[in-house]
Amino acid sequence: MTAFVPLFYLVASVLFILGLRWLSSPDTAVMGNRISSVGMLLAVLIALFDREVVSFPVIVAGMVVGTAIGIWMARAVRMTGMPQMVALLNGFGGGASLVVGAAEFLKSDLLHENLPLDVALTMQLAILIGAVTLSGSLIAWAKLQEVMSGRAIIFPFQKTLNALLFLGAVGAAAYQVSLPESVLWAFYALLVIALIMGVTLVIPIGGADMPVVISLLNSYSGIAAAMTGFVIRNEVLIIAGALVGSSGIILSQIMCKAMNRSLANVLFGAFGATAQVSSKSAEGLTVKQTTADDVAIQLTYAQSVIVVPGYGLAVAQAQHIVREMADLVEKKGGTVKYAIHPVAGRMPGHMNVLLAEANVPYDKLVDMDDINPEFERTDVVLVIGANDVVNPAARTDPSSPIYGMPILNVDSARSIVVLKRGMGAGFAGIENELFFNPKTAMLFGDAKKSLTALVSELKSL
Repeated sequence: MTAFVPLFYLVASVLFILGLRWLSSPDTAVMGNRISSVGMLLAVLIALFDREVVSFPVIVAGMVVGTAIGIWMARAVRMTGMPQMVALLNGFGGGASLVVGAAEFLKSDLLHENLPLDVALTMQLAILIGAVTLSGSLIAWAKLQEVMSGRAIIFPFQKTLNALLFLGAVGAAAYQVSLPESVLWAFYALLVIALIMGVTLVIPIGGADMPVVISLLNSYSGIAAAMTGFVIRNEVLIIAGALVGSSGIILSQIMCKAMNRSLANVLFGAFGATAQVSSKSAEGLTVKQTTADDVAIQLTYAQSVIVVPGYGLAVAQAQHIVREMADLVEKKGGTVKYAIHPVAGRMPGHMNVLLAEANVPYDKLVDMDDINPEFERTDVVLVIGANDVVNPAARTDPSSPIYGMPILNVDSARSIVVLKRGMGAGFAGIENELFFNPKTAMLFGDAKKSLTALVSELKSL
């Protein structure tokens, strides 16, 4: 059996890579997820047999309980709560790496082992990154769950404190690596400092930047897992951790590019700490309100319609009624597409998953760069719960905090309808110029109720 372990690990690694590749397309995402799951199951089973784990009843019980909790979470958590769940899962991954790294350290201390330099170094990194990921992910969950304020939390000398904590963590880790024997006080110091760092690094990040934070914490959990793989000499854990770590970094960079901001600015810029003020004022401007029956008449005669989904769509759980509305428009001869901004929602791909849940065809979900040239040829655009990602101030107002951010060019369309509860600002805390555009009509109210009324009117026409 032992001779075949590397082969089985290679098969599991290939399944991970294929799964990740297929997850890049909505058409193959489900199969990619299944293939990755098979690879993980294979890796877990081979690791148990290879390491000659004797307490199989305990292992099986843990797997059964964990599987039951995972199934419950996947079914019970709504799409609005999916970002929180992803943040928790990132934290659990970091926590697992922390536990393994700490267990290996304490075992070496108990046995008075002199660890090789590479093992000692990766062990400290597993503890450090795992602890930062655990506490940082819990703070991200608390912000998203609104257990604490979603805005950036800042205080005097915060960056100085973070720098001192980082130096303290590096010092404690280096001290342990340089000594021939383990030092428990340095181990506990590193653990406490790393947990505090996770908190202080995430609290100054505002809610608008949570998509970046989630993908970055996901990357941290992968890096921590890879370090753990080096500690316990497990090749498949190294490969899986490296895949997660690198893909998370790439995704974070994509998110930053979509907001026209650097990763450093996201992490240390404290965006959203206070309400942002634009030089432009809404004083003297008026908004035009509309009704469901008026919008239904527009959609009945529209040849082209683009739906722009935002977090408000997820909050209202209106994805199914949106699809029903689109079906009715298409039956009347119109075409319907969905414009997806990279940072719409609360995590990467949030809108894609939300609409896929309602069986919206994948080919109708169009990325920002591809859909923008089509707006000027579009009869009606429905903006449902989106705000900053359609604000023309990103192009027109140099004093705006979102200036330079790539947006959906909704204002180029012939007619614009915005479904929104009220005139509240988005995460940037500024007025949306789109709402005062002469081509824009506001349909106020809960998105699901407004869309239900709209569907009813469409059926009657």
